[in-house]
Amino acid sequence: MSNNNVVLITGAGGWLGGLLAREVVSDEQAPNVKLILADIVEPKTPAGADALTIRADLTDPKQVDGLFKTAFGVPDTVYCLHGIMSRGSEDNFDLGVKVNVDSVRSVLDAARYAGERTGTVLKFIFTSSLAVYGGPLPPVITPDTIATPQSAYGMGKLVDELFVNEYTRRGFVDGRILRLPTIVVRPGPPSAATSAFVSGIIREPLQGTPTTCPIGDGPASPALAALALWVASPETTAANLRAARHVPARAFAPHTRVVCLPGFTTTVRAELDALAAVAGPAAVARVRFEEDEVNRSVVASWPARFDNAYALGLGFKVDEGGMVPIVRRFKEQLEAGEV
Repeated sequence: MSNNNVVLITGAGGWLGGLLAREVVSDEQAPNVKLILADIVEPKTPAGADALTIRADLTDPKQVDGLFKTAFGVPDTVYCLHGIMSRGSEDNFDLGVKVNVDSVRSVLDAARYAGERTGTVLKFIFTSSLAVYGGPLPPVITPDTIATPQSAYGMGKLVDELFVNEYTRRGFVDGRILRLPTIVVRPGPPSAATSAFVSGIIREPLQGTPTTCPIGDGPASPALAALALWVASPETTAANLRAARHVPARAFAPHTRVVCLPGFTTTVRAELDALAAVAGPAAVARVRFEEDEVNRSVVASWPARFDNAYALGLGFKVDEGGMVPIVRRFKEQLEAGEV
């Protein structure tokens, strides 16, 4: 680990960025870390953290460059998390490209040139998505499966991956590209992600609030069991993001830094069954059904079964026990006021 031990997180004002910040602060492999937390809204400082919180327009290269010139100096690790979510990208293509592609390139360039100034190669950890996949796919995704996105969001993520891989090949940065499963259960209000319902059909009913499922036309719809999803819990995802900082560069495949983080396969039906098992039929009754063809087609284009072997071999972790432990843990967090 660099003696600098400074971590920059873009998108730190979002839920995942905040969760990652807390995870990095508690990282026993890199104690006494300094955080630079940046987003379009000023991020919150985790308890006990030595942090700079910066409100920045990440589509402005000058403001991005300033993140590498703070009182903390040049970070040794950059977590690039910011972006417009999937449905937002689909509905506003130009904004999606501006935020999800152009601004990521700006952060990459800033990391590259900051490293050149200091004679170092910065670790650049980019959160990608299973939305890079689409079209006819094999039954199980492996590291060799070709990515052919069928959404603006997936296209943007794949473009970014190519940049990170090329900057790594040239020695500009030490890239790590993490294709995240759908994270469930996300706390807070619904996002603009196409997959937001995957958490919403658990989160809202557990809080006594009605919610809408865009898949199927009722609780007995065959579509609920037909739509498979590749998911991971927030806790496992955050731990894997933290771990990515510590994977030796030599451990990655020589031709790519892409890693599909471990997950497991579930369905909308299995989610609702887990909700019933944890909170009873009254909670499930709070879910309404209104078929959304755009939403369904985008989510259905994403693969739902991956070979976890490569990621596990790098030291990443996977959830055990399916949906019930995840739903139960979220319910306990709600009751304890932790989310």
